[in-house]
Amino acid sequence: MATTFLEDAARTQAAEAVAAIESQTAAEVVVSVRRASGDYAHTDARLGAAVAFVMLLVLLFIPQEVHLFAFPPVVLLSYAAGVMGGRLLPSLRRALTPRKLQEDSVRTAAKAAFTELGVSHTSRRTGILVFVSLFERRVEVVTDYGVDTSLMGAEWQDALTQLSAALSASTAPEPFLQALRRIQAPLSRVLPRLEDDVNELPDMPGAVA
Repeated sequence: MATTFLEDAARTQAAEAVAAIESQTAAEVVVSVRRASGDYAHTDARLGAAVAFVMLLVLLFIPQEVHLFAFPPVVLLSYAAGVMGGRLLPSLRRALTPRKLQEDSVRTAAKAAFTELGVSHTSRRTGILVFVSLFERRVEVVTDYGVDTSLMGAEWQDALTQLSAALSASTAPEPFLQALRRIQAPLSRVLPRLEDDVNELPDMPGAVA
């Protein structure tokens, strides 16, 4: 999934979508893509512990006699296998990680990226960060002070909902990019493009490691 979103063709399409949006609004839109917003090592550890515990029960209760010296290496290898399974199977890792933790991780990472990418440096404080976190399949939108989202009402909220829904439903970038264009209408209504507007932030998506 990460490769699909970060390959050159997808990044070019995203830049075109951003340029189209900014042609109608004074807002400065930045798209940033991250593979994951947290390392979730504790999820891997819990999975490893569960696998090791199951293997321990197997060793204890199988009818065949198992030498005690075999217990430590088998249990340790089972733990390692569980940890690696979490790292190699993102869908399993995602399912075992609490949703609230994922939401909090994405929100925190988005706020950090907002500062790191200089989205707050526009002259009219109209920067908008559309932060895409691929592992969690979540989109977090962070707006600067000059973007009054309350004036955009239900149309804006619906556009944000469509963004997350598109990313959650498909591993391809096209549905997400189609949903991204939906933010143009409420932005152009509340923040119409001015004659002296200049492009202050790059249109090409940035990748935050």
